[in-house]
Parts: sequence; C-alpha cells; structure tokens
Amino acid sequence: MKEKTTQLKDIYDAFDADTRDLVKGRACTRGCSFCCREAGSIDITTLEGMVIRKAMDKMPSSRQKTLTRAFRSEIKQREAGNAVPCPFLMKNNACMIYENRPFSCRRIYSAHVCSRDAPPAVNRQVMERAHQAIAALQQLDNTGYSGHLSYILYMLSVPAFLKTYTAGEFKPEEIMEFGKAHRIVINRTRS
Repeated sequence: MKEKTTQLKDIYDAFDADTRDLVKGRACTRGCSFCCREAGSIDITTLEGMVIRKAMDKMPSSRQKTLTRAFRSEIKQREAGNAVPCPFLMKNNACMIYENRPFSCRRIYSAHVCSRDAPPAVNRQVMERAHQAIAALQQLDNTGYSGHLSYILYMLSVPAFLKTYTAGEFKPEEIMEFGKAHRIVINRTRS
C-alpha cells in the first residue's frame, strides 16, 4: 500500500507540474469554497479513500465522530437527490484534509470568481490532462473502485470490504448492489 501511496502522490505532483503555467491567474484563493459546496460530485478512488481514512485516524476522536455523522447525513441527502457541502469543509471554508485531498479537489480551479450564475471556467488543456491523470489513478488502483467520496469511505468502513481491498483481492460481486445504486465504477474497466 505504501508504494501505491507514493505513486499516487507522484501522479498528483506530475499533474501540478504539467498544469502550473496553465492555471496561472486563477481566481481560487484560500477560503474559496464554491466547488466544495456547489460544484458537484467529489469522486475518489479507493486508494485515495485509504489515504483520507489514514488522515482521519489522526484526528481527535470527537472530530472523527462528527465526521462519521456528517457522512451518514450526506449519504442520505445525496440518495434523496440533494447537493450538500463536503463534510471536510470547515466553518471558515478551509478544508480539514487539504494536504490529503483527493485528485478531484486538486484539479479544480477557475479563471474567474465562481457563483451559481458563473460556474468554474477551466482551461481545456487542464481538463485533458486531468482526464489523463484520472486514468492513471484508476490504473494504479486496479483492484479498487471510483465513486463519490462518501460512498467510497462508507465501503472502506465495512470490515469485509476493507479486508478484501487491503489484501489486493478483487471481488466486485461483494459490492454489486451498493455499487450499482451509487454509481460506483470498477477501476479496471476504466483504465
């Protein structure tokens, strides 16, 4: 797992280096949280979920309990078709897992200040490179899955699934019903 985590960081770093000049002049600043509240699905791979879980394990137990409740609530809201802010978004609009945020958060930027009437404006070349990075992430996590942050973290909280995944085994039949209902993608079919 440690080797894959290093490779995950390498993919993030390569994307950052590749797009550095393309995102100069972006409007995003510290505390801007439009995308965390409004822009849609925060999709992650199972491997990214493991990194996030590790970061959560280092948090005080009271925060872990608060996050667990927030994720349960978010899942119910999403299942009802409602958009809700990311549970990792704090009241000051900062991200509590910023250093460990997934690629879907890392790739977001906008050329202008966003609002409901003016969603993020992204350079086409950046989006093309993001699609390449996503393919690399899914290939790296070839025994895992991709889907919304809450659903992947939920799957990783199920002991049987976690055991299968950490053993490097691939048993999609174990999550078939949940996966179909929540648009979970099998990475090896995408890469």
